[in-house]
Amino acid sequence: MIRVNLLPQKKEARRGGGGEGGQAWVIALVSVVLLEVVGLIVFQKEKQDELDVLQRKNEQVQSAITEITKQISNHADIKNQLKDLRDREDAITKLQSARSGPTAVMLELSRTLTPGRGPTTERDRIEQLKRDDPGAVPNPNWDPRRLWLRSYSDTARSVKLAGLARDGEDVSEFLRRLTLSDYFFDLKLLPASKERDTGTGLELVRFELSAKVRY
Repeated sequence: MIRVNLLPQKKEARRGGGGEGGQAWVIALVSVVLLEVVGLIVFQKEKQDELDVLQRKNEQVQSAITEITKQISNHADIKNQLKDLRDREDAITKLQSARSGPTAVMLELSRTLTPGRGPTTERDRIEQLKRDDPGAVPNPNWDPRRLWLRSYSDTARSVKLAGLARDGEDVSEFLRRLTLSDYFFDLKLLPASKERDTGTGLELVRFELSAKVRY
């Protein structure tokens, strides 16, 4: 009879099984570690990208702040320059007004005293007067040569006119025309008087009126 001792073989089997299990455990552990490392690398990459974006935005903001700082660094100088320019414009405007304004008023007087012409006013205003107050409408047949001015003064846009006319109706017609003019307002006729012209012997009306002018 042959006897077989299987005891050593069982021990060998147990030893072999234990080695494979340990190896599997090591592989699993290494895999977990690798996964964690990969996860950390990905996480770090995402955070680095976010940091880069924030840094670029910060650089843009800082650049804008620097530019604004440069612009406002000479703000006081710019304000002074603008003030000087405005002062010059005001001075030029006043000079032009003083030079062209009185000239425009004199031209308006010339138109008013020119045969066939009249004061500067809106046509609708004349038409309205024809309906509401025909007596306030200038007489187109009036001869302006029946009246002449002898003096004109302008002080701070307050004027005084003085002259002679053939009769009171001529003075009224002149006043009627100035009242309609866009250049004259607040007209006041001062007391008139009569005098005889030494050259012609004609009896004339000496008149004077005050007004304010627009220009």
